[in-house]
Amino acid sequence: MKASWDIFCCVVDNYGDIGVTWRLARQLAAEHDVAVRLWVDDLKSFERLWPSVQPQLASQWQQGVDICQWPLEWPAVQAADVVIEAFGCTLPEAYRQAMAVRTTPALWLNLEYLSAESWVSGCHGLPSPQPDRLQKYFFFPGFVEKTGGLLREGDLLARRQAFQADPQARRDFLASLGVTVPAGTRLMSLFAYENASLGEWLDALAADASPTHVLVPQGRVLGDVHAWLAVEALEVGAVHRRGALSVQVVPFVRQDQYDLLLWCCDFNAVRGEDSFVRAQWAGRPLLWHIYEQEEYAHWEKLEAFLALYVEGLSAEAGQALTLLWRAWNQGKAMGQAWGQVLQHWDELRANAEKWCARQAAQPDLATALVKFYRNWI
Repeated sequence: MKASWDIFCCVVDNYGDIGVTWRLARQLAAEHDVAVRLWVDDLKSFERLWPSVQPQLASQWQQGVDICQWPLEWPAVQAADVVIEAFGCTLPEAYRQAMAVRTTPALWLNLEYLSAESWVSGCHGLPSPQPDRLQKYFFFPGFVEKTGGLLREGDLLARRQAFQADPQARRDFLASLGVTVPAGTRLMSLFAYENASLGEWLDALAADASPTHVLVPQGRVLGDVHAWLAVEALEVGAVHRRGALSVQVVPFVRQDQYDLLLWCCDFNAVRGEDSFVRAQWAGRPLLWHIYEQEEYAHWEKLEAFLALYVEGLSAEAGQALTLLWRAWNQGKAMGQAWGQVLQHWDELRANAEKWCARQAAQPDLATALVKFYRNWI
């Protein structure tokens, strides 16, 4: 009999939490032959990532996963063999009671947010005793050994490399979004939160000697883009040109299409956690807009990641990239920082591939979770 897994997701930032848990659920079902239920409290946000989801249904079968509405009044269900409490969401009390009465204990995992901070490896896998015989374990995704690794499907990098080696596949996908990129044009994606630094960055791109085409998926940064362009309407598909820069809004696409969008681009500005990880697997230079946290806790996460990411770079290239990331996340001037990044473009591009290979040498998150369960039994 297949092991049963329940994953609980409380949608906080629209797409990040559900993006991670949906990828994880699909991979567990497809590659590890387990029975997965994904409990979600906001199926409308989920529908944007995966349009075949029907928000009105209490339960539905998608991609080998039983997707369930997280109801206000919890139904009588049997607790699974493995229970994943994603990102600190609180399990329903009735479900905890169902866990407590199981004949054999359930493995209860608190899947934490991604962080490169040094303390993570020391806390990964530690138990946290709970009432009623229950015990919860902390499980941390991460970038180094002794963490849970990153989400990565088994064939992801092979698919990415085949796509990037096929210029026609790239043209066809972009054409499906209404995008045409002239030869010799730098293609960039911009998926971000609101950011006061955007205007100066776009000014620098417009003044550049080389042409740039920026694709902006529908999202929170559109207001800043609209203000900079100073146009009456910012419609999906329309191309707005200023100097060497072309700006085009593209539709919000489902997860597998967003992967292709990242693979198409020469540079990706991303936000949150899910798109951040997928941009790393794209093997291209990137810029992360981290989700702000109270007491500037996010700043330590940003600096910890940068310290790892620039290890293989020259001092000058590492400093240029660090200054760009800090300026973007502090709402400070981007023009000079972007100019310095362009001076080290080839080195940054090569480092992005090296980083991708370095992370791929470690077990992926789904595999690490399954191994943890098997060792725990």
